[in-house]
Amino acid sequence: VQLQASGGGLVQAGGSLRLSCVASGSLFSLYVMGWYRQAPGKQRELVAYITRGSTTNYADSVKGRFTISRDTAKNTVYLQMNSLKPEDTGVYSCYVKFIIGKDHWGLGTLVTVSS
Repeated sequence: VQLQASGGGLVQAGGSLRLSCVASGSLFSLYVMGWYRQAPGKQRELVAYITRGSTTNYADSVKGRFTISRDTAKNTVYLQMNSLKPEDTGVYSCYVKFIIGKDHWGLGTLVTVSS
């Protein structure tokens, strides 16, 4: 399984970015797609995930600002990030969870929000 994330960059506070992550390989029992982030000097935290049934979950810190969505046919997960804050800065990594098999992680994409 391979995960390719894109869409990170530098944005001013209040701005928006859209992250994408394409999954490829053996995806037969793919169940959950989501995003984690890790800020400098901090632990990795779950940002959002979406299940195959389109159930979503968000970290409290991003509720109302971020929206996760999924294109099942394209095996792609998106993270629309609005009203970005400097504390949203970090490396965003996508991950997938399977009903059968281990989780997989992709290389991260850097999001930098300037004040």
